[in-house]
Amino acid sequence: MNAVPGSPRRDDPAAVARYALEALDNAGEAEALPLVEAAAEQIGSDALLWQCTGLLRRALGEHALALSAFERAASLAPADAKIAQGRAQVALEAGCDAVALFERARALNPGDGSVHLGLAAARFAGADAARAIDELDALLVRNPAWSEGHVTLARLRAMMGERDRATMSFERALAAQPRNLELWQVFVRTLIEGEHHAAALAALSHGRAALQDSMFLAADEASLLSEVGDLAGADNIFGRMPDNDDEATAVRRLRHLLRTGRLAPALRIIDAWAGRPDATAIWPYAGPVWRIADDPRQHWLEPGEQLVSVIDLADRLPDLGGLAARLRALHLARAQPLDQSVRGGTQTDGHLLLRIEPEIRALREAMVAAVETHIAQLPPIDRAHPTLRHRRDRPVRFAGAWSVRLSGAGHHSNHVHPAGWFSSALYVAVPDEAERGPGDAGWLVLGEPPAGLGIDLPPTRRVEPRPGRLVLFPSIMWHGTRPFASGERLTVAFDIAPPR
Repeated sequence: MNAVPGSPRRDDPAAVARYALEALDNAGEAEALPLVEAAAEQIGSDALLWQCTGLLRRALGEHALALSAFERAASLAPADAKIAQGRAQVALEAGCDAVALFERARALNPGDGSVHLGLAAARFAGADAARAIDELDALLVRNPAWSEGHVTLARLRAMMGERDRATMSFERALAAQPRNLELWQVFVRTLIEGEHHAAALAALSHGRAALQDSMFLAADEASLLSEVGDLAGADNIFGRMPDNDDEATAVRRLRHLLRTGRLAPALRIIDAWAGRPDATAIWPYAGPVWRIADDPRQHWLEPGEQLVSVIDLADRLPDLGGLAARLRALHLARAQPLDQSVRGGTQTDGHLLLRIEPEIRALREAMVAAVETHIAQLPPIDRAHPTLRHRRDRPVRFAGAWSVRLSGAGHHSNHVHPAGWFSSALYVAVPDEAERGPGDAGWLVLGEPPAGLGIDLPPTRRVEPRPGRLVLFPSIMWHGTRPFASGERLTVAFDIAPPR
């Protein structure tokens, strides 16, 4: 019996496996799972079908069941490297100790860099970041061109408080391979992510000399000069570049124009990109620019308050004290991440809402229900609108989830999540009023551009933090927090993926 029209026969394992992989590519996991799982049970001894079942369960966020399916697959094919790696990855995402599983996967496929990165993540999750750093560094001595390894090592070092030493492996590798174009590109952009603008400019200059390329990363150089205040230098480089920008370069030009107060050309860039499906990174700038220009499209982009929900969920969440204790145990970093908005705090690693602890599963269930309620009250679908254009008939999927713990004068700089659909802040623990400070200290602010753009616009909305309060807002909306004086601010945040 087939599960849906066009589905394969259960007794044809190769066809069932192809069907499962197509479902993973097309967000059809829920529809495909019953047939694939039934075929795995019926045949019993086909490791690939159990692997496919595990992949489908994983895509649906059902990690306890995914892990069980991968265990069946591994018992049937203990020497299969991909099954071993998949089992280890699901265990890591579920919050289980995955070190031994990744070591097994490494033994089966020692040349796969993604296995080594997974092992590093598992060691970090097991509070053994020092060994993860040492192992990655040793691998990079032997494989200096492995750019992904350098990036991961830099991020680990930054989280463990070694921010000044974060990019040492890049520098060592480029001394040995000075004409490695990809490595120079990744090195410069890692420094940019960490807001080491002066160091990025120096690296870019060294790379240009080594590569003998006078226009190497010209858009990055122009952007960096603008960021550090050399506006004339940035103008000079942007003026020598062709006008057929990709989106990333268009954003760099736009930021520079806004920083220098040139509204008319900034509007032209937004108008040129706003109707394109690949304009995701442009949209965060449209709202502020249209507000400055008093363009009526600002009200179309942010129609009243329907795109933002503030929901008090304390009575629908697991015990907040227990949840806070669980989250604090996951904050293993010693410093803020290299490439995130956190200032004066730490952020958890991995996808928080895939973990299988009871408190996290209950939290996930409450978040799904809240997001469904938020989506149901949105204005009608508008195919031209960056937030309202999406279909509403698909299950809620999380693109990522994490916890942030701030203290002292901790805060978030204003930022966006352009890869998401809706983003969030759920307050688990907040300082009391005496600790927080006067006025809107510690509050969430929406719609306020980052300070580095020099745009004097107030937030469109401020939200007071309260335990159990969830705020949902478009991922393209600028958001950040005001610093607070003292105490702890413990939150959960997530991005909802655009429906497919």
